[in-house]
Amino acid sequence: MSGPNPLNQAVIAQALHDLRNGQLRKAKSMGFQDEDLDALKHPALASILANAAVSWCDVTINRDVLRRLLRQMDDHVREIGEVDRMLRLGASTDMISRFYGLTHQEVAVRREALGIPKRKGRHPVLTEEQDAAVWEIWSATVKDRNMSHKNDAAMLALAADLAESMNVPLSVIWSAIRGWIHERLV
Repeated sequence: MSGPNPLNQAVIAQALHDLRNGQLRKAKSMGFQDEDLDALKHPALASILANAAVSWCDVTINRDVLRRLLRQMDDHVREIGEVDRMLRLGASTDMISRFYGLTHQEVAVRREALGIPKRKGRHPVLTEEQDAAVWEIWSATVKDRNMSHKNDAAMLALAADLAESMNVPLSVIWSAIRGWIHERLV
């Protein structure tokens, strides 16, 4: 004789949990009807259902929800990569907090995990030559790609590319770009 069906046990456990927490609709959404839920109020009947060797329920997969959850995982992995890149490029904690919602402590932990040394003070500002070079590349790229200055995500991606190619901290490039936009120089 085989033992109790684990799926039956899981469904009974979930239904009892829902009933204890006043979530009658949730229990009904699994397929239970009122008389079934009344039976679960009796421990002996609930035990018979939970310990039945024969399966009295089926599993269905909601493919839309499953795909959405899997995409969320992909998005999470991508986001971690973006945060790590920004930190390696010299993004400030405030930038990471603003764009990704991480706390200062979470940013500090990410920096430590990446082996990025603690910085004392602020990054220096751009030299005149750097400022002119960044302006030239940035303004030309914005025009060529027809980018909106209000699209912070696109501006950040461009700033990261500039920081990487010019070997200048991202927070410095970002500050310059925000200043140009604020001053309406573009």
